[in-house]
Amino acid sequence: MSARKPAAPWYRQGWPWFLIALPATAVVAGTVTAWMAIKSNDGLVVDDYYKQGLAIQKTMARGQEAATLGLSATIRLSAGSAQVELSSATGEPLPDTLFFTLAYATRANLDQTVTLVGNNGKYQAPIQPLRAGHWKLLLEDESRAWRLTGAIHLPTETEVRLIPPDK
Repeated sequence: MSARKPAAPWYRQGWPWFLIALPATAVVAGTVTAWMAIKSNDGLVVDDYYKQGLAIQKTMARGQEAATLGLSATIRLSAGSAQVELSSATGEPLPDTLFFTLAYATRANLDQTVTLVGNNGKYQAPIQPLRAGHWKLLLEDESRAWRLTGAIHLPTETEVRLIPPDK
């Protein structure tokens, strides 16, 4: 009779290692995902939805106030600088100071708010370098009585016109 070779131990076989690798990969991927979720803040979740809902009415009224005043603005963004040209179709006097907010669509830590100083409707201020992507723009007066909003996609756009919403 022929002598049979003894079978190799299980740890020398390929199939057990393949079967162990599948759940081990899932455990490693789950650990990495949990670590990323804990370390990064998405910045999209609001703590108080009720207050946010109540604030919408005031926000809409500020946009309507800009429409009543006939305001519009052209914003130019360049490396390290923001220029704004504000105009009023009704001849309203323009403020000497504006607040300009650049909000990155998904990362609150990239948001910037600057004070624009100028006269005759021309304003300028230095800004931090902007990351490529979708940015929301908010332009308001010092008393926050009116506001103009818009969006820009950098680096393909560097100039945008802000107009108030329709009444």
